Amino acid sequence: MKKKVVVLGSSGSIGKNTMRVLETLSDRFEVTGLAVKNSVELLAEQAVKFKCRNLVVADAAAQQQLESLLPEDFTCRCGVQALVDMVTQEDVDIVVCAIVGTGGLLPVLAALQANKRVALASKEVMVMAGDLVNAILSGGHGEIIPVDSEHSAIFQCLKGGSHPEVSKIILTASGGAFRDWSCEKMAAASWQDALAHPVWSMGSKVTIDSATLMNKALEIVEASRLFQVRNEQLEVVIHPQSLIHSMVEFSDGAIMAQLSQPDMRFAIQYAMTYPERCEGNLERLDWRKIGQLTFLPPDRKKYPSLDIAFAALAAGGTMPAVMNAANEVAVQAFCNEAITLPQIWRCVEQVMDKHNAVKLDSLETALAADREARIAAEEFIRQNKI
Repeated sequence: MKKKVVVLGSSGSIGKNTMRVLETLSDRFEVTGLAVKNSVELLAEQAVKFKCRNLVVADAAAQQQLESLLPEDFTCRCGVQALVDMVTQEDVDIVVCAIVGTGGLLPVLAALQANKRVALASKEVMVMAGDLVNAILSGGHGEIIPVDSEHSAIFQCLKGGSHPEVSKIILTASGGAFRDWSCEKMAAASWQDALAHPVWSMGSKVTIDSATLMNKALEIVEASRLFQVRNEQLEVVIHPQSLIHSMVEFSDGAIMAQLSQPDMRFAIQYAMTYPERCEGNLERLDWRKIGQLTFLPPDRKKYPSLDIAFAALAAGGTMPAVMNAANEVAVQAFCNEAITLPQIWRCVEQVMDKHNAVKLDSLETALAADREARIAAEEFIRQNKI
């Protein structure tokens, strides 16, 4: 019997790759729900192609536009509650969450409570509310299989030993668009410069996060929550080739690494077929063409993001949510040419400095911290606008 899959964020980079995987593995999976923010024309095309009649968009205007593009037997709804209703339907087996930002939080929590498998690509869910997610998981509800290439790699490497045997988790980073730039040159970088990623093809927000290494800051927090390791067990290394997606060092000193072509479909497919593996028409690594694998320590003066992440982890509670929200606002301001690239870090640092972290014991607490951080970040931008 085919497993039934819902894809949240099917119009983004991860979402489109998910649809490619689902098309390739159509003998295993059936698409029963799709959701986008406002890319209604693409959603309509996907709905017809995959014969998916359960659709959700962000608001009433997008819903009206979508309904005009589809026959009446397609169900089109809008809003967060519609997302929650979609992911909690009894026949849904897998929910792929590829929503950028905090929009995936409520549907992910609902899907887990409904005992679904969540293939999680949205870093922000674990950063903003990892404690809440882990409380649901520890209660025996649902499961998360990470879709981030780094966390998928760690998940796979951990199959080589038990959790108490883990000494260190090593996250790899390409170095982003500014890997070979000086600090002085980076200070004058434009958002167009930041989008020139040397390896991966991703959405604009994630690509800019990669350029500032804020994506690695988010991944550090996500890894600490997903794999429940201590802060000192997390390390980042620059690996320009992006062929090793992460590594795990065990107590005996042995290191396990996961390698593949830099193609998100590997992690997406694994999250859906786990614990099995299957053919998926994905390009294999050719050892004769690799040449060499390079590893460099990250320049923490050039990239304050890593210290920001560890400061957020040390503070705990609501601080990671504040870090994430401030970064989202700052990145948008950078794209709007309101602040410079280095001001992204300064904005996040200042907002975190002003926040008094409290225990993350409810969804309301997480959302309140998120709102507070966004207001503080907007104030920073008003005061420092270029």
